[in-house]
Amino acid sequence: MVKRVLRWGSILLLATYYSCLAPSLSYADTLSSSNYKFTETTLGSGGLIQSSSANYQGRDSIGDLAVGNSASSNYQVNAGHTTTNDPALSFTIPDGAITFGNFSASSATTTTATFTVSNYTSYGYIVQIVGTPPSNGSTTLTPLSTNSSSIAGTSQFGINLVANTSPNSVGANPDNGQFGFGAAAANYNTPNSYRYVSGETIAQAPKSSGLTTYTITYLVNVPGLIRGGQYTSNQTLIITGTY
Repeated sequence: MVKRVLRWGSILLLATYYSCLAPSLSYADTLSSSNYKFTETTLGSGGLIQSSSANYQGRDSIGDLAVGNSASSNYQVNAGHTTTNDPALSFTIPDGAITFGNFSASSATTTTATFTVSNYTSYGYIVQIVGTPPSNGSTTLTPLSTNSSSIAGTSQFGINLVANTSPNSVGANPDNGQFGFGAAAANYNTPNSYRYVSGETIAQAPKSSGLTTYTITYLVNVPGLIRGGQYTSNQTLIITGTY
């Protein structure tokens, strides 16, 4: 099995006001001119996507009998118009700035960030997170190397990728609404359980997958006596396709 890192993005985390900054990736323009536009092109016998503009409209005269994805644990088929068999992997971070606000020893602080992944004609992908926990000079928040619940008044930094009810209602399960097969990885898929180990896999898809939207929940707890000021952390997401 060959692994290939196709695209990656970075998350910059800051506190006392704690923010997440990352560039969104842009997609190639669709085929167009001043008189027409192809929103999704087809080379083959059929297709159901219209190609149109204010002065031009086209639709294939031979429609597909079925479109979409059908799958089991051992088999997968994508029905529809003819498409390229070249593998493709892409991801985006749509929200480039998030804020934690002020840390407090009396209660946990949480925030979320989202990213999306899609891959085509591969055996799946993995998503890893790499970086250091928030720090201010010689003071570093403790990364949760084992799965833990939120404990106010202690030093904790952790994440997960599911919907939580503790320390508050925050986060969301992976959204596979567009033929996706992505899932949160082990250690990051349990509600109200947080962890952070740099380099670990936090999400994955076992096979070719449509668009999956992931939500990362970030958790911070601080003790009563901690160095004041701004805490910073650089986070990098690495998306690796498996073929």
